[in-house]
Amino acid sequence: MKNILLIGGSHGIGLSIVKELQETHKLFVASRTDESLSHNNIVHIEFDATKDELDVTKLPEKLDGFVYCPGSINLKPFKMMGLDTFKEDMELNFFSLVKVVKAIISRMDEGSSMVFFSTIAVGTGMPFHTSVAAAKGAIEGFAKSMAAEYAPRIRVNVIAPSLVDTPLAKRLLNNDKKRDMMSERHPLKRVGNSEDISNSAVFLLSDKSTWITGQILGVDGGLSTLNIN
Repeated sequence: MKNILLIGGSHGIGLSIVKELQETHKLFVASRTDESLSHNNIVHIEFDATKDELDVTKLPEKLDGFVYCPGSINLKPFKMMGLDTFKEDMELNFFSLVKVVKAIISRMDEGSSMVFFSTIAVGTGMPFHTSVAAAKGAIEGFAKSMAAEYAPRIRVNVIAPSLVDTPLAKRLLNNDKKRDMMSERHPLKRVGNSEDISNSAVFLLSDKSTWITGQILGVDGGLSTLNIN
């Protein structure tokens, strides 16, 4: 049974990953809450990514997989964003990730896999995404460098979604008009759901992806590469 560490696994995409893996993997879920985590294969570690140091004494000596789920969606015109917004997004999305990776890198086993999350807005310029795209862009560069540095022992990949129906995106999809408008933007004519993204994460953690590293995987309904309008 493989040991997988998830940072943030009690809501949204993280919880969907947990549900897919909990029957077959030993999961160590570090998050602020644990009300959705009740399976025998789950060990919960209370953890706030922006404030806490991860208690590595609660982890096994060897980890087969690592997923960092925390993220933000600050979509505003650049002129309305203060420098604090950029700092906060960078802290949550990037620096907290680096802090955890520093703490666990020695525990990543031979053939293990790390999975991070970015956004379609890094590779496809979109208005009002300056802060989150900057923070996620840092993740993409970090992941590629890590993949090169730690090959062949550890694989490192990034999933870059478009809009996904999760609690984080609630205000962008809080009525039928918004949902229809967002769906129409995508060639596949719908927004993503948690399972669309968790399926890709589970694949990258599995032995079915052992020849994949240093990649940015677009899971975005075709939006980043297709223009059918």
